[in-house]
Amino acid sequence: MDLKIAGRRALVTGSTTGIGFATAVGLAREGAHVIVNGRTEAGVVDALTRLRAAVPAASAEACAADVVSEAGAASLVARHPEVDILVNNVGKYERKGFFETSDADWMDFYAFNVLSGVRLARAYGPGMRHRGWGRIVFISSESGLLIPVEMINYGVTKTAQIAVARGLARELAGSGVTVNSVLPGPTATEGINAMLAADSARTGRSAKELERDFFVGARPTSLLGRFASTEEIANMVVYVCSDAASATTGASLRVEGGIVTGLG
Repeated sequence: MDLKIAGRRALVTGSTTGIGFATAVGLAREGAHVIVNGRTEAGVVDALTRLRAAVPAASAEACAADVVSEAGAASLVARHPEVDILVNNVGKYERKGFFETSDADWMDFYAFNVLSGVRLARAYGPGMRHRGWGRIVFISSESGLLIPVEMINYGVTKTAQIAVARGLARELAGSGVTVNSVLPGPTATEGINAMLAADSARTGRSAKELERDFFVGARPTSLLGRFASTEEIANMVVYVCSDAASATTGASLRVEGGIVTGLG
């Protein structure tokens, strides 16, 4: 399928690793001009090198900017004042009990997971509307629907992303700009793989055993029964960024392996 985004300018925040990097690779394969973003110059240069190794013909460039900060987001927009595709991927998670989570923790998660995307959507949305075409995607989580007890503040911010995406889709209705949220489930990112490796070294149990136990104990409703790959998540993100997805807007697109049991 030709996704018809060759030449489109695509910004993927937090795209040096994980789902963000896989999305950047996927968009580059479809011919989009990809802006790889991360906080450090070394990190984005390394990611750009890896992207070009994966897609030798890629049209891509690196942009180091901390989009969690107002100043960092402004510097990125100043360097790249127009994009056609915005993937708000940057974010964080941490397991921490509700009663140990401080006000500062709540505000920090809100800045990372919500405000970073709000700022960039606010900066790029009007230009997309003026040009009559655009794609804005928020990388949320199944945790936005099933709030995890071990990180309630994370789940709340993911719910907020879904709400922002839905509201913004209504704001941009009929403009040619679509806004959606993509909800991954547990995914084998570098961080998850490192955690499994550390737990394996500590317990003497294999990563596969630990993965199985995680799904039995923590995500028993999963129909997939395993961690998704970053590429599996990126496939959905790339599609919803495409011209082919022009009728999909205001949607919460679940790529969580069937963890969420409701029909909605």
